[in-house]
Amino acid sequence: MGFLKILLANLRKGPATEAFPFGPAATPDRYRGRVSLDASRCTGCRLCEHVCPGGAIRIDEDAAGLDITIWHNTCVFCGLCAHYCLSHAIACTTDWHLAHAQADKFALAERTRVAKVPCARCGKPWLPASDAVMALAFRQRTAETEALRRLCPDCRAKASIEGGRHVRTHH
Repeated sequence: MGFLKILLANLRKGPATEAFPFGPAATPDRYRGRVSLDASRCTGCRLCEHVCPGGAIRIDEDAAGLDITIWHNTCVFCGLCAHYCLSHAIACTTDWHLAHAQADKFALAERTRVAKVPCARCGKPWLPASDAVMALAFRQRTAETEALRRLCPDCRAKASIEGGRHVRTHH
């Protein structure tokens, strides 16, 4: 008789499972889903590529910049890339809707280009310091820090040795 009571109670409650894919499914707020990249914050440090256990992140560099590819079908959703990204260029979204046909597996990738800019002093192309990095490095951004920001690391070192007072640039 105990079985019938349980059966009737469960029938009154209704389904206990998610209706997905026929209805919406709840996603926890801190769920680690698809990885998203904000190229404007990327510093090109490659730490994300290094810590990715699934090999889902690949960074190729050429003279004009970085080509970053995130393969969502090989990502294991561990969140290490987002955890170790100092500039917060990588974040885990709550999007877990990544089902796809086998024929579409190569399309399930995010491709982004981070362009190099010419140094304001020597003209050598380099990856600029993003706003996120500037916010981490300086409490206040001044005209001097903005001028140093436009210099490649070699010219920035020379300007620092010179005392930073004469940050000369040519356009």
